[in-house]
Amino acid sequence: MIADCTALVFAGGDSRRMGRDKLALELGGQSLLARALELMRGLFPHVLVSVQRPRNDVDALQVCDEIPNAGPLAGLCAGLREAKTPWVFAVAADMPWLVPDIIERLAGFRAGHQATVPVINEQVYPLTAFYAAKALPTLRTVLARPGKPGIVAALPLLDACFVDERQLAGNEEASRHFIDLDTPEDAALAYQFFGH
Repeated sequence: MIADCTALVFAGGDSRRMGRDKLALELGGQSLLARALELMRGLFPHVLVSVQRPRNDVDALQVCDEIPNAGPLAGLCAGLREAKTPWVFAVAADMPWLVPDIIERLAGFRAGHQATVPVINEQVYPLTAFYAAKALPTLRTVLARPGKPGIVAALPLLDACFVDERQLAGNEEASRHFIDLDTPEDAALAYQFFGH
């Protein structure tokens, strides 16, 4: 259990590329969203769900974006505002291969930083990352900029620790844990692995 942290599960996407609500997809008899919530409840004492608008299929406290239609950064700001812990672990709900070991190893890099973010195959994963509550003022400053700034745009302004796959996974392949489901083809791959 990572006791000083709240999990913030992102469930506010519009699933455009999937063509339907991807978080309702059933893998091994459990929805993608329910799988994510179960994983987070096994690791963190508190779980929040970031949404654009309330969902009926969520049995956890839901937090609506601070600014409507402003993307994940708005959800992160709302989650940090609502959390009662010094840290938040932000995670996309559409990553069925993510496992506790990877999250726990990532947590070990937080000391002295405002964010701890994995970088897998040179790609930054801001929605599988830890953020300190003290980062909220900086994140809100970026959120207030014109346009629709993303979380990655805020990282250079934070004391962020970037953790690569070798640091995270040891001898195993880290990249497979960070696969998300965006398209029907992605879903078909997950069905082969987990079943319906």
